[in-house]
Amino acid sequence: MHVPDGFLDAPTSVATAAVAVVGVGVALVKARNELDDRTAPMAGLVATFVFAAQMVNFPVGAGTSGHLLGGALAAVLVGPWTAILCLAVVVLVQALVMADGGITALGTNVTLLSLTAVAAGWLVFVAVRAVLPRRPASVVPAAAVAAFASVPLTAVVFTLLFSVGGIAPVAFDTLLAAMVSWHAVIGIGEAVITALVVASVVASRPDLVHGARPALAVRELEIRSGS
Repeated sequence: MHVPDGFLDAPTSVATAAVAVVGVGVALVKARNELDDRTAPMAGLVATFVFAAQMVNFPVGAGTSGHLLGGALAAVLVGPWTAILCLAVVVLVQALVMADGGITALGTNVTLLSLTAVAAGWLVFVAVRAVLPRRPASVVPAAAVAAFASVPLTAVVFTLLFSVGGIAPVAFDTLLAAMVSWHAVIGIGEAVITALVVASVVASRPDLVHGARPALAVRELEIRSGS
C-alpha cells in the first residue's frame, strides 16, 4: 500500500505530511509510558521484523500480491504509541534506502502505514479483547481479528485521500470497491502472520506482550487472592 511520488497532488501530500509530523510527535511523548528496560529492546525487534516481513510478498490472485502492514502486530506487542514510532521508522528507511514509496509521499505513507494501520488495529484489538475471556490466550484471536480489519480500514483511508487529491479521474465507488476487496484478501494473510507471531511470544513471554498486560494483572490478582 506504499503510495509513490506524484500519486496525490501537492496540497494533499502537504496535509498528510503535517498529520504525520503531529502524530509521530505525540507518539514520541506518549511512548515513554509504554517503554521500560524490558520492552524497549522488544520495540527494536518488532521494527526489524516488520521491515523484513514487508519485503516478502504473497500472491492474492489476478497478478496481485500483498505484504504485511504490521500495524496491529506492533500495537499488540509493544503498545500503540511505540508501534507508531516503529512503523514510522520502517516507512522512513524504506523510502530513503529502498525507494519504496517516495520522498514527497513520505507523509502520506506514514499517515497510512503507521498512524492509520496502528490506530485501526489497536482499536479493533481492544474492542475484541473486551468480549473475550481475560486470559493471555485471548490476545491471539483478538490480534488476528484486529490485523485483518486494519488492512481494509487503511485501504478505506487511502481511498478517501485519493478522492480528495488523486491525480487520476477514478470514481470513488469503483476505487473503494477495488481497494477494500483486494485488501480484505490481503488482510487474511495479515491475520495469519500476526496470530502466529503473537501466539509464539505469548506462549514464551506473555509479560512482554503489551496487549496481554490486563489479563496478566487479573491472573496475578487471582493468584495472590488464592494464596
